[in-house]
Amino acid sequence: METTGTNQPTLTPGEAAQFALTLHDATATRAGHGPRAVLAHEPGASLRKRRESFREVYGAIVARIGEPTLYGGSAHGPNVRWRDARRTVLLSGDSHRARLSVHDTEGMEADELRTFAWGGAWAADEAHDFDLLPYIWQLDRSGPGERPTERTGGRTASSLEHFASALELMLGAWIEQLPVQVGGDWAGFSLTSDADRGRRIQLSYALADGLHVSVDDRDGEDTPERERLMRSRGWHSRDRGWWQAEFPDPDRPEAAEAARLAIAELRARGTREPKDLRARDVSCKDRGELLLPGLGIRH
Repeated sequence: METTGTNQPTLTPGEAAQFALTLHDATATRAGHGPRAVLAHEPGASLRKRRESFREVYGAIVARIGEPTLYGGSAHGPNVRWRDARRTVLLSGDSHRARLSVHDTEGMEADELRTFAWGGAWAADEAHDFDLLPYIWQLDRSGPGERPTERTGGRTASSLEHFASALELMLGAWIEQLPVQVGGDWAGFSLTSDADRGRRIQLSYALADGLHVSVDDRDGEDTPERERLMRSRGWHSRDRGWWQAEFPDPDRPEAAEAARLAIAELRARGTREPKDLRARDVSCKDRGELLLPGLGIRH
């Protein structure tokens, strides 16, 4: 039997679903009731393996208590919420395990807002903390429960290096977390820069299509020299003026390469600071509101 490291056994999917129902239907918030582990990950497990391990547990819980109020995740695992103004049932994960817990909504969200507002690097030479945020993406599809009345403005990157880290973490989180929570729906956004107005770099992910990044180069010359330059930066192919790179079955290395490619292209075209950047057309299949508070730039 698997344990959590605290001599407490990991719940089976059926037990996790029953525990979720107990928390969901309790008349009190059960404050102080410790989280229960519902899944233990193997050390060094790939994003794909973590995703499929979580799928069975998540499916059992949703079958018992319904779709969540807020889908989402951190850099290290899911962060899914069944929320009302009184209590929030939280299914969260990290590099080792996934847990179920219940929290006083007002207190938990106030703590999280302070984390977003006051943490992080204040200068480029300080370490970023995008990997420590309670969640880096959140999707509101007007599900059961009550949506928050106040939302975080997100964490701002202090340098392009910090933004590169935030982007890599975001793409890795999507690869692991999106297919379980929203099935085959795609998620994506475009990057624009004040240093290169009118141009877009597009990034998207869906389980069936994989990870995709492209740049609008329709104003570039269609010459062998231009092709050699773009391929030297890492682009795979050109289609109607857009250079593209596709990763059909991505994991951590592909998330890192997609982020590197986007940042290299931004630098090559004059971007020097995250304040120049904006994420536009942020969407998950045009259904609901997709927030990216851990991306590190305006959106």
